[in-house]
Amino acid sequence: MPNIADQPLILASASATRKKMLINAGVKVEVVPAAVDEEAIKESLLAETVQPRDIADSLADAKARSVSLMYPDRLVLGADQILEQDAEIFSKATNRKTAAATLGALSGKSHQLISAAVIYGEGRPVWRGVTSATMSVRDLSDGFINQYLEALGDDAFWSVGCYQLEGLGAQLFDKIDGDYYTVLGLPLLAVLDFLRRQGMVAT
Repeated sequence: MPNIADQPLILASASATRKKMLINAGVKVEVVPAAVDEEAIKESLLAETVQPRDIADSLADAKARSVSLMYPDRLVLGADQILEQDAEIFSKATNRKTAAATLGALSGKSHQLISAAVIYGEGRPVWRGVTSATMSVRDLSDGFINQYLEALGDDAFWSVGCYQLEGLGAQLFDKIDGDYYTVLGLPLLAVLDFLRRQGMVAT
């Protein structure tokens, strides 16, 4: 891949949080959201009883592959996040009602948050990584959930668990076991290690 260190990393995601993480870490980023039907892919994999870790990896791979076909001479990063609780996979809430239902279901329990990333170059995967965190949600009253969602607004629909750990979402938890960046949706430290080896960030 010619002059790869001089080319910004392409992020195949519309996630403002992932973009901000990379930029804050000193990575040059260009955003090109992938046009893939995430829910259709997820439903197909669930029907085949694929494990949550592999679902996250497959979704990240599909995003990176889709954009890499348009930019074969660039490194393309795809990422995805899966929330699993009691063998159930949660999807992003689409409205206030489903967001309240999600938070009610998570209340007083622990769940797994799995973040996967895949990097493509020259039309093929050149790196992949998956990390997970255990999130222990405190008991949430209906009043708190309503107040929380009122304050968060549409931002509650951007993350699979309706929470933003960097903001008001910190109030949801008793305990978190795992990497902070995993919770935000990207195994950032592992991504940075790969990019250093490519000469895309300083060593």
